[in-house]
Amino acid sequence: MKQILLYMAIFIGSISVASAQNDQPKQGQRVEALYIAYITKEINLTEDEAQRFWPIHAQFDAEIKTANLNQNELERQQTTLNIRKKYQDRFVKIIGVDRTNTFFKTDAAFRDKMIDVLRKRRQQNKNGGRIGAVRQPMNLDN
Repeated sequence: MKQILLYMAIFIGSISVASAQNDQPKQGQRVEALYIAYITKEINLTEDEAQRFWPIHAQFDAEIKTANLNQNELERQQTTLNIRKKYQDRFVKIIGVDRTNTFFKTDAAFRDKMIDVLRKRRQQNKNGGRIGAVRQPMNLDN
């Protein structure tokens, strides 16, 4: 577990250095690093499991993103459910039934928290947030 956290710290640190060099923070990369750290912690991935889980997850995520283009809401939900069912067996082989179920719940919780954080920031900006004000770091523990 310590090695996973070390890898995550290195990964996040390299993203921070790259962002500083470009002079524009890469919000998507920071969110991705947060997501990986959050999921890894919540489903308690070992180093071996993480090495097998994240490549499959990358395929899963890419399929979810591309499948949802140009669909109405019910079609989008059905497509997402079908993809989740398709990948469920692959995840079970790596982390077992219980942690696969926890993964799907944790994934949804993370996305809900991110939406909430973005809504709060948008509302702050709308209600007199100053331009150039220092942003608070994302806190997913609430």
